[in-house]
Amino acid sequence: MSAREDILKAVTANKPSLVELPVIDASKVIQYSDPVQQFKTVLQSIGGTAIEITDLDSLKKELEAKKTAGEMVVNRIAELGVQDDSIAALTATGLAAVEMAYLKATLGVAENGSVWLYESQMGNRLLPFICQHLIIVIERNSIVTTMHHAYKQIDTAKEGFGVFLAGPSKTADIEQSLVIGAHGARSLIVYII
Repeated sequence: MSAREDILKAVTANKPSLVELPVIDASKVIQYSDPVQQFKTVLQSIGGTAIEITDLDSLKKELEAKKTAGEMVVNRIAELGVQDDSIAALTATGLAAVEMAYLKATLGVAENGSVWLYESQMGNRLLPFICQHLIIVIERNSIVTTMHHAYKQIDTAKEGFGVFLAGPSKTADIEQSLVIGAHGARSLIVYII
């Protein structure tokens, strides 16, 4: 027998038994008196910005102005106008010039300031990570308290890809200095309707 076969045999023989996942009572986990305010506070602390708005009119005008000015802007929100569906087949090279992307999130999580995006909302799974600036729209009543609540509301098997995204890209690996936008979007604004 080879060393590889010996190792695989030992691993198989010492495989731990399966353990049932714990049942978590979501009513007993942390609660916030104002989940929207908690979401905004946490998002700001991780480098993002949250802005409450009453409708999408100002955002629609901003998007149109940027497109008119010739900026490379991708819209994936139907309420803001024509969605850019042509990005689905683009590679990283084709998406590298995207200055700003507009996406609509399914839900937000107050405890960590993250939002859940399905691949269909992104149009291309690279988009939220390769654009320079990311704009996300979320309904106020879609902000849940914790990740426990979030997982009860999303269907992780619905599509081939989905992601919890929290704040703009950041790293502190280099000389322990915080760098925003090192390997993804340089800014994130979440508009709460």
